[in-house]
Amino acid sequence: MFDTEDVGVVLGLDVGKSAHHGHGLTPAGKKAFDKQLPNSEPKLRAVFDKLTEKFGTVLVIVDQPASIGALPLAVARDTGCQVAYLPGLAMRRIADLYPGEAKTDARDAAVIADAARTLPHTLHSLELTDDSSTRRWNASWAHTWTTRPSTWLLERHGASSALRKAGRRRLVELIRPKAPRMAQRLIDDVFDAHDEQTVVVPGTGTGTLDIVVPSLARSLAAVHEQRRALEAQINTLLEAHPLSQVLTSMPGVGVRTATVLLTTVGDGSSFPTAAHLASYAGLAPTTKSSGTSIHGEHAPRGGNRQLKRAMFLSAFACMNADPASRLYYDRQRARGKTHTQALLRLARQRISVLFAMLRDGTFYESRTPKNVELAA
Repeated sequence: MFDTEDVGVVLGLDVGKSAHHGHGLTPAGKKAFDKQLPNSEPKLRAVFDKLTEKFGTVLVIVDQPASIGALPLAVARDTGCQVAYLPGLAMRRIADLYPGEAKTDARDAAVIADAARTLPHTLHSLELTDDSSTRRWNASWAHTWTTRPSTWLLERHGASSALRKAGRRRLVELIRPKAPRMAQRLIDDVFDAHDEQTVVVPGTGTGTLDIVVPSLARSLAAVHEQRRALEAQINTLLEAHPLSQVLTSMPGVGVRTATVLLTTVGDGSSFPTAAHLASYAGLAPTTKSSGTSIHGEHAPRGGNRQLKRAMFLSAFACMNADPASRLYYDRQRARGKTHTQALLRLARQRISVLFAMLRDGTFYESRTPKNVELAA
């Protein structure tokens, strides 16, 4: 069992490429920290030092100790914190014991922290190995390498040692034709991220990285090319569909949303009413009651999640393009609804309109705000 007897605060980290979410709990279960943390050594170090100063021994727990979790663990060790690992399978099983079905970084971090506090036997120790081929490969670079120009750069120059050898000026000139606006900023971000890191992250040797990174970059470029070809094929198929123009006439419905609608709903003829379609999408509110007491309406947890997500994102995207939708959303917020609740209600209202469009084969008609149905 992992020893947590002397720990003053446990900090669960749900790690990410460019940022992590941290949730800190005292041994008594009192919340001590709940914020997003940039994946930057100075920012991480400042948080760890502050928690150590206030609570004494800090235990940092992650569910991904490698790759994106390597930097926060290295910084935690360097600041004197204890570190541990909660295996992903154990984390998912423990998460099922907590109320709600939401999958958010904040919730995952809270589950990790509470599991470390109450179930220390689920934790695994993380010991440093005597690896002479350690590297200073800054994990905070991860968010920088997600664009086509940066992938192209990695194909040709590989890991940090080769990039450093090439120099800022040469790299900027090499990448400028592919990214005129972001060339200087991209290279500056890479060098600044490297310069700010002082900890050594255990890993493979630099020579190995100089071989592996370009190979991985080429594989990623091939995946991007396949994705672009697939998107072009989907666009062609969508344009040929008789309902394509009907669906995309609605603000906020683009190629991806229209594709989801056609694959999950079709022409809508299998749904007797708009209410049936809303229920299938998980957008129809359900009433929870006990005996003669009605406890109110709540968003259902079931439904087609792919369709629900598409309609939710579509509702968010349409508000700047459709005054009627924006007014509907603002009215819901004025009634005390949260941002998410208001968007879900807007998505429910829009799916009724889509149902009528599919049923009648008619294009979307923009309505003036004064004619908007304001009922929930």
